[in-house]
Amino acid sequence: MVSGGGTNLQAIFDKIESGYLSNCRIVTVVSSNEKAYALKRARKHNIPAICIPRKDYDSVIDYDKALTNHLKSYDVDLVVLAGFMSILGEEFITAFENKIINIHPSLIPSFCGKGYYGLKPHIAALEYGVKVTGATVHFVDKGTDTGPIILQKPVYVNQDDTPETLQKRVMEEAEWEILPKAIKLISENRVKIADRKVYID
Repeated sequence: MVSGGGTNLQAIFDKIESGYLSNCRIVTVVSSNEKAYALKRARKHNIPAICIPRKDYDSVIDYDKALTNHLKSYDVDLVVLAGFMSILGEEFITAFENKIINIHPSLIPSFCGKGYYGLKPHIAALEYGVKVTGATVHFVDKGTDTGPIILQKPVYVNQDDTPETLQKRVMEEAEWEILPKAIKLISENRVKIADRKVYID
């Protein structure tokens, strides 16, 4: 599920094609934004791609139902939020409990939660003056960036970083590595959750 350029989606495609994600396949790509380049990436790989915009539905409940029905029609085992900017409601999260993962461009619990998306986590990291930032893959629960953490990877902040340069390095050095890795671990049944903590076999 995507809303923008789909660079994390491309990282997953690359890992499937290289054989790293040997027992995984993308069965559908869903965007909340009809202009998202991610839809073109999906179609180039002959993956069914659809835009389901939030504005077409009167309520979050109706939107959840549309998303849920679409994904269940493809019998998905795992929902990957790779830059999906629409808010998901309780019905959707309940329908895919512990089967939704998200990539966030900071080391949670820093610079996360409501409003922290796009460049905002990187702007906040630079304004705070942290020396290390990074990315986090976590399960999605009913909060915002509050679900159990699967993987994290640090990225050092350079003194001359701008939000844009930091965003690019966090993607290249962390996001594109740990999102496919989390998918691989889950596909191999190596991820367990207990008392909101994730354990990897």
